[in-house]
Amino acid sequence: MLRGLARAAAQRYGAPRPRGCGSGAGVPVHQVDLRSDTVTKPGPAMRRAMAEAVVGDDDYGEDPTVRELQEKAAKLLGVERTLFVPTNTMANLISVMGHCQRRGSQLLLGQECHLHVYEQGGVAQIAGVHSHPLPDLPHGTLDLADLERMVTRGLGSPYHPVCELICLENTHSSSGGRVLPIDYLHQVHRLARSYGVRVHLDGARLMNAAVALRVSPARIVEHCDSVSLCFSKGLGAPVGALVGGPKDFIEGAWRLRKALGGGMRQAGVLAAAALVGLADAEEVLLRDHQNAQRFARGLQELASPICSVDVAAVETNVVMVTVDGLAPEELCRRLRAVSAAEVAQTGRAVRVLLFPWSERSVRAVWHRDVSAQDTELALRKWEFVLRQLGP
Repeated sequence: MLRGLARAAAQRYGAPRPRGCGSGAGVPVHQVDLRSDTVTKPGPAMRRAMAEAVVGDDDYGEDPTVRELQEKAAKLLGVERTLFVPTNTMANLISVMGHCQRRGSQLLLGQECHLHVYEQGGVAQIAGVHSHPLPDLPHGTLDLADLERMVTRGLGSPYHPVCELICLENTHSSSGGRVLPIDYLHQVHRLARSYGVRVHLDGARLMNAAVALRVSPARIVEHCDSVSLCFSKGLGAPVGALVGGPKDFIEGAWRLRKALGGGMRQAGVLAAAALVGLADAEEVLLRDHQNAQRFARGLQELASPICSVDVAAVETNVVMVTVDGLAPEELCRRLRAVSAAEVAQTGRAVRVLLFPWSERSVRAVWHRDVSAQDTELALRKWEFVLRQLGP
């Protein structure tokens, strides 16, 4: 069960010290930040692209770099049009508003999905849409029988809200970056169409899913009526997301973006970063996945009674670590701390940053700023902390 511990942990632990700062023992500290793939910094190529971007007024549709990004993304996703927006939260909200134009419409989604838990209930607060959460299965899927029961409950009923939209999340963050199977997506879309319901895909980490499945993103999106894609997670851009779908849907999304304050001017400096992130996505994300899996196997080999991981569940760049006999907050504190004993025993000082995820787990997320060497250092730090805690 999610408890919103990440924000409390951030406040409790304060801002992280920069990489390479002193340990108090006179040894430079190496910092490995596994809190999220949102912490990436633009590299030299991305910064250069941003500085040299050709720009115009995107609110007038006149920014050539934004147009280039939207056209390339549309081809990549196999949709007619896309629209560049500031955040994936806005992309999801625009999509829900575009599909559910009657106040009181019902949206079905997983109870632990990002749209339901981490987006302030914006679909209700702003769009007047009633979201009904269903239990998430371990793989991040929803039970199809439950889904159909809820879709049909409002048909012809004067009491229940009418379902107009199903939202899926791929990869599924709260399940540990799990990838929704293509066949499952097909079954959900077929079910939805049989009752006149549409499907939106929260594809914040869609590129991770495509890399893990070894298919094109379009192969995933073809089972959905709209999609969002975030550039500021694994793709490494500082800002930006997009909405994708049919031409008329995106024309409506343009108006909704303006109403929500998302109209931008010389946004090409941001779109340029997203283009660089897309260009090397397959190579970078595959490496992130491999580093996450390497870490999961290494932690499993430690055979600690305190920390365990289901290696088979590590499908992309997220590792969920179950913690027994210790508060996850305390484990995070120890992984963050650097001591003279650590330097004496290991010859180096390492700080690993992450957040508690639930009452019994922590979540570590790999990204382009975490190398194979960083992964090994994080594992050795974990081993050191577990030894300090005893058998």
